[in-house]
Amino acid sequence: MQAVSIDEKICRGEDTGILTGAVFAIKDNICSSDDYTSSGSKLLEAHQSPYDSNVVSAIKAAGGIVLGKTNLDEFGMGSTTENSAFRTTRNPWDIRRIPGGSSGGSASAVALNQCAAALGSDTGGSIRQPASFCGVVGLKPTYGLLSRHGLVAYASSFDTIGPVTTSVEDSAIVLSALCSGHDHLDSTAQNTRSIQFHDHLKDLDHFNSKPLSGKRLAIIQETIGPGVQDGVVQRVLEAANQFERLGARVDFVSCPTFHLGLPAYYILALSEASRYYQNTTY
Repeated sequence: MQAVSIDEKICRGEDTGILTGAVFAIKDNICSSDDYTSSGSKLLEAHQSPYDSNVVSAIKAAGGIVLGKTNLDEFGMGSTTENSAFRTTRNPWDIRRIPGGSSGGSASAVALNQCAAALGSDTGGSIRQPASFCGVVGLKPTYGLLSRHGLVAYASSFDTIGPVTTSVEDSAIVLSALCSGHDHLDSTAQNTRSIQFHDHLKDLDHFNSKPLSGKRLAIIQETIGPGVQDGVVQRVLEAANQFERLGARVDFVSCPTFHLGLPAYYILALSEASRYYQNTTY
């Protein structure tokens, strides 16, 4: 019905939006009125939201077509998409491997070209990590840029909705469509006007041979130390070399407390989750 409605608008000469005809998959912890929202849990297996989340409404308003929902670790609590109450999602490049998580279903769907783009949610890496594992582009917007209205919460002071696509340009276009200004239903949403992020992208031909001249980047030494696979370290260093060839300066810096980041995250995130689900009845 969404596609038929778009066709009718085109025939009438109406503006159908920046996402016209683009097919989207939605992580199954983001509410949509035309499908179930289970959050990967048997507790919500038959739950159908009576409303669209803010971001799903934005997709439809911009001419996008919502194809269906994608798998996730139950309530977004995982990093492999093996912990869904329904099925396990595999990495499309090698089904013996995981796609990452908890937005592994969205990343896999985009990597398989089952949709033009997908939405995921990111609390502690749940968009960025599976995008990396599946070889696609995952974007976690600045907290509060997009409304969280209609997102099943994990840890509300961390949760962020963002796009998964096959290119940086597509991510910018989708983010432009999703950034629809302040939402009074989410008190943490920024009061920003619609931003056309893709208008700020520049073609490589616009730059000289050193487009990153004057830019300074840092690699935290502790992130490529003991416990990290040699192949991963090699890829990081190759990327650093590429940045330098493009004119950037790359420094190696030490952050001795870096190893405390993960336990601090789990204390905060799981405290929020415990409090939220303690007061939630399904």
